Parts: sequence; structure tokens; C-alpha cells
Amino acid sequence: MKKLFSLLLVAILCIGVLAACNKDKDSAEGKDDNGKPWTGTITVWDGPRWPDKDDNKYHWMEAKIKEFEAAHEGVKVKLVQVPWAELPDKLGVSIAGKSWPDVAPVDISGSAVSIDHVEQGVVESVDDLYTKDELKDFYPNALDAYTFDGKLYGVPNSMTVHTMLLNLDLFKERGVEPPANGEWTWDEFLETAEKLTFDRDGDGKIDVYGFSTYIMPGYYEAWPFFYINGGSPLSDDLSEFTFNSPEAVEAIQQLADLKLKDKVSPESSGGQDVGGTFQAWANEEQRTVAMQPWATWAIGAAQGKYPTNFAVANYPTGKTGDPVTIGGVGGWTMFHQEEAGKKKMVGEFIKHISSTDEQYTMATEYGTFPARISSADKDPYKDNPEMARAQEMSSQVVMLPRHPEWKKIDEAIQTELQLVFNGEKTAKQAMDDAQKKVDELLN
Repeated sequence: MKKLFSLLLVAILCIGVLAACNKDKDSAEGKDDNGKPWTGTITVWDGPRWPDKDDNKYHWMEAKIKEFEAAHEGVKVKLVQVPWAELPDKLGVSIAGKSWPDVAPVDISGSAVSIDHVEQGVVESVDDLYTKDELKDFYPNALDAYTFDGKLYGVPNSMTVHTMLLNLDLFKERGVEPPANGEWTWDEFLETAEKLTFDRDGDGKIDVYGFSTYIMPGYYEAWPFFYINGGSPLSDDLSEFTFNSPEAVEAIQQLADLKLKDKVSPESSGGQDVGGTFQAWANEEQRTVAMQPWATWAIGAAQGKYPTNFAVANYPTGKTGDPVTIGGVGGWTMFHQEEAGKKKMVGEFIKHISSTDEQYTMATEYGTFPARISSADKDPYKDNPEMARAQEMSSQVVMLPRHPEWKKIDEAIQTELQLVFNGEKTAKQAMDDAQKKVDELLN
């Protein structure tokens, strides 16, 4: 009887183990607790990308959703269209209300999503999406943007850099030579901006300016200028505010002085009108600014909807003698999932929109650099020298500080920067005031 009871107990345990194994296998294959393929709705947020012939900037995602739904019967993917500028705040509200989407195009840098969210379990690890060999197809610095404590919390889809864009028609109009190989010092840049600032119609008022940019939280076109003397917003260990160092203050002030003292930037420079700033450079009916810094999406716009005769250049060098730019990594983050089957299906969708072919499409159509080596190997810029030139600047990239409170730190700094460009404070005063706010966040 004892032997019989022991055999019965072993049999029950084996059945339990097999059931658990089968359940794990089902989950890994995207099946529900009954062993059937998971069905239901996946919610995806995305921002506007390149337009189609009908000016629909969500057509790429809509097409990917149709493909995925056709391949996965019973699965529906709901697209929520969110303007890029609104995404961080909207996502913050959704996280606070525990009503987050399943997938959104953010990283864990501390802007819309931070390391705190990872530690709170809001963001899912995606370590099981790819094998180690498959991950070798992603550039290491792209994976780093989504890695914390040895785990992967998102799939990188693209990389960007900021570049200087030069309107060559305005250079030609004034008989000014662009910098050789797109390389120049601050003094050479300033001299060029002065030559490109002029009264076109002879009415005694300046019509065309050499340079302009904008300042607002979450946008960093102007920031490489602040790094050219060796300054940075935070110390390497992220424990101290350092944007009020002499190196940073000098660089911030000299950029603001392009408007305040040198008069080579319009009054609108340093404001928050992103669209108006770009139109002043690219719109054929305006073109009142010769040089502006932009992320690489603007190259595609200048080659497409706003055809412009332009060149890509480095940011000017300062006291360090080395060119510098700010880069970013874009991709897809998965938010917390209650069902293992759904988590697997959400992962399959992320893989669907992050393939080699899709990253190649992003590169050719949206003006980003692939995060996958196999996509770059397809040579997406073989017929696009401007994008190829921008890609060369990848070696100059510095990343923004990856602090959990970066969104609030950025807001404190950018608010003070706006006062500098408005002439209400000196760079030193503004950055000292910013330190008071930032120190509270660092502590």
C-alpha cells in the first residue's frame, strides 16, 4: 500500500509538472490558459511620421497593423494617434492612472518613461523576444538606451543625430562659401552668420538672418552649442548640476548673444515656435534664415515636402576643438501585461514593426538611422549624400543624462534658457537659478 501510494503521488506530481510545462509553452507561443491562441485587443500609441500622398502621417503604422491582424486571427490592434510634443505628458497621466497603452514609442531615458517606472513594474522586460545571436544585429549603443540592470526594457528601432542645415541658395545669394567639409570653428560660424544677415529689399530693415533656433522642454537642437567648450548639464555620476560651470555659461551666452548683441538672429529665435522656425528656413515663400540646427527628420522634409538646396554641416567647434552633437535612440517600449499570452503577442507585434526591412524603410522615408546592423548593411543612403553626411556625425554623439528625474530637470533648465534668450537674465544668472531647482531633484 505504501508503494502504491508513493507511485500515485509521483504520478500526480508528474502530471502537475507536465501541466505547468505545457502552460509555459502555451504562454511562450502566445496562447491563453486554455492552450488556444491569444485573442483580444492590443493598444499602440504612435506619433506622426512621414506623410503619404494624402498627407496621412500615420499610414505606415496603419499598414503594419493590417498586416499583423491578417496574420493573427482574433487579434485587433488599436492605434492611438498622439502628437510627439504631447506624448510625454499624456503618457505620464496614463501611467499615473494605470491606464497605459500596451506599446508606445519611448525609451527609458527619464523623459516620458524612466528607470523609476522600470523598478515600479510599469515597463516589461523584453529579454525573451530575441536570442543572444539575434541581439548582435542591434548596435550596442542602441541597446544601451533600453538596458537597465542587465535587462532589456524595449526594442530600439532607430537612431538620430542633430545636424546643422545650411540653405545654399542664401549662401549663393550673398556670395558666401559654406564651410569646407562642413567643419568650422565658432569664430568662423559667427563670421558666416554675420555675412548672411542682410537687408534684401533695401528698406533699411533686416530681411534675412544668418541663424535661428528654438528653446523648449524636450527639444535639443540648440544644446550641442552648449557643449562645445566642454560643459554638460550634470556631472558624470549624475550627482551635481554643472550647467553653471564657466565652460557651459560661456557657450550658452554666446549663442543667445547671436540675437541679443550680434543681431544675426531674428527676435523669434529662442522662442517655442518649432513649425515657424523651420518654415523660415525651408519654405520657398519665406527662407529668411540661412542656418538652423535640426534632427535628421528635417533632412527628409527638405528633400520632400519642402524641397531645399541645402548642405549638412557639423556644429561649430569651441574650446575643446572637437565637434559634438546630441543623439537619441527611438524604439518601442512594452508596458506591464497581466496575461502571459497577451505579453507574447504584444512582443510579436513589436518584432513585426522592428524588423530589418522596417528599419530600412524608416531610414529611407523618415530620415533616421537604423538600430539594426542588417538594415544599415542595405545601404539606405547610397543615393542620399546629405543623410550619409549626417550619419558620419554619429561618432560625435553625446547622450543626454539618464537621470530618473530628467524630465523635470530638463524643464527647469529649458525654462531658464528661455529667459536668457529673451534677454531677461544672463546665462550665469539663469543657470544659477536653475541649479536651485535641479538640486532639489538630485537630492
